[in-house]
Amino acid sequence: MRPNTMNKYGVVLDDFGFESMLDKLMINFVKPLASVLFPDVGGSTLDTHHGFVVEYSKDRDRDLGFHVDDSEVTLNVCLGKKFTGGGLFFRGVRCDTHVNLDAHAEEIFEYSHVSGQAVLHAGRHRHGAKEILSGHRMNLILWCRSAVFRELKKHQRDFFSWCGECLNQKKERHQQLLDARYQEFFQT
Repeated sequence: MRPNTMNKYGVVLDDFGFESMLDKLMINFVKPLASVLFPDVGGSTLDTHHGFVVEYSKDRDRDLGFHVDDSEVTLNVCLGKKFTGGGLFFRGVRCDTHVNLDAHAEEIFEYSHVSGQAVLHAGRHRHGAKEILSGHRMNLILWCRSAVFRELKKHQRDFFSWCGECLNQKKERHQQLLDARYQEFFQT
């Protein structure tokens, strides 16, 4: 079974008896960090997970296209081996409405994997993996989910607390209102 809809090579860890260990990892380590770093996307209410390992090499998955994860918070641990290339690129956090819009300059970030180190990011943080140039890289991915956040999200219209584009649109509306009031004040 494929670990997710995009990777061809890897394994779902729950299928091999790792569910309890991954629950403890999420509850004891990821959730406390996520509650501080990602409170606006359910970081303090994480309650389920999907854990898997993916492989990248010239004869496996070489890269991973631009996407968002099916999670509120994602833990990505580089398990290593020797490799070059294959860094992550990030392009801003977006809600479903704005997921395909261009990134703003301040949202563009790149990260180079280092064996034994991890990245913790919002699941809706748009990202991908560049092509691996040589060697073999394996990553443990833990998609952490919140049923509470997913239910609340169904009833919201905008997500300016965490979607970069919703926030920009809110700022633009506010500026337009200020400009209109300014014009109104000085024309009378």
